[in-house]
Amino acid sequence: MSFGVATWLCGASQSQAAPGLNVLCGVDEAWCLTMKQAFEARTGVEIVMERKSTGEILDQIRAEKSRPTIDVWWGGTGDTHLQAATEDLLQPYQPAHAREMLPWAQNFFSMSGGRSAGIYAGALGFAYNADLLKRYKLPAPTCWKDLTDIAYRGHIQSGNPNSSGTAFTELATLVQLFGEDEAFRYMSALDRNIARYTKAGSAPVKAAARGETLIGISFMHDAVTQKQAGSPLVIVAPCEGTGYEIGAVSIIKGASNLEAARDFVDFSLSPEGQATGAAAGQNQVPSNARADLPPSAPDISMIKMVDYDFATFGSPDERSRLLKRFDTEIHPTQ
Repeated sequence: MSFGVATWLCGASQSQAAPGLNVLCGVDEAWCLTMKQAFEARTGVEIVMERKSTGEILDQIRAEKSRPTIDVWWGGTGDTHLQAATEDLLQPYQPAHAREMLPWAQNFFSMSGGRSAGIYAGALGFAYNADLLKRYKLPAPTCWKDLTDIAYRGHIQSGNPNSSGTAFTELATLVQLFGEDEAFRYMSALDRNIARYTKAGSAPVKAAARGETLIGISFMHDAVTQKQAGSPLVIVAPCEGTGYEIGAVSIIKGASNLEAARDFVDFSLSPEGQATGAAAGQNQVPSNARADLPPSAPDISMIKMVDYDFATFGSPDERSRLLKRFDTEIHPTQ
């Protein structure tokens, strides 16, 4: 990330007035910056926005429960927002654009008890670097189980589900596809081919795009963004089927800047606010039925999807149990 972007994301300079809103951002840095600038231009409210991985955001909100410093959590996988809602860390709010939301977003809002709203959706998959595949003379993977082939030893990156919402979606997806015990046997076999577990979920496909690894497991829209930038990625929707995320926005319970936080949520769900994703080169499917679909967004209606159980995998107990088993059996390292 450039110095200029880092400066925008970490906050205003000392010469600026005190901010009107504090936001933790769980999407790509480019979208964080674009959203910050668009909201400030529209409202005149200054934002301090910091980008973190989803698991890190949840940990911070928990740690600050008695005295929150954050007003809004914007972006990141919905199951962690649901977990925060279950733990009474979020403030209920009825957004201005609720009736314009697509059915999956309306269902998510209801599931959260009106504490979190879906802003985008995206399917999980993986991508490989076609130049490296040719150089190594390896077969092209098309399925999850292909990734356990010894031919890919040391050639795969994946996120760490303890910090990455993307990687927890991967873990939950595999459990739903194969059953829990078979999923953990699969992940143990896959682990032998993993070169690195990353903190951020988009990092694996970014590494594949740069030629630092052959295969990255991430959301498909993150791979599309890298491909649009000119990288030789081939994007794969696994043959067995896959899971998906609903990215969400939530107001933190006890937020100091409640009115500005509500305005931010309303803007996030408006067609104008959701258009900031495409403007930042992102390719998620927006939740507002009136918002334009980014031209290169993966058509999730054409992808074989699991019936993702957000209620179960957004449960604090289930999440904690699966992460404990993952750490015990897989021993991930960053």
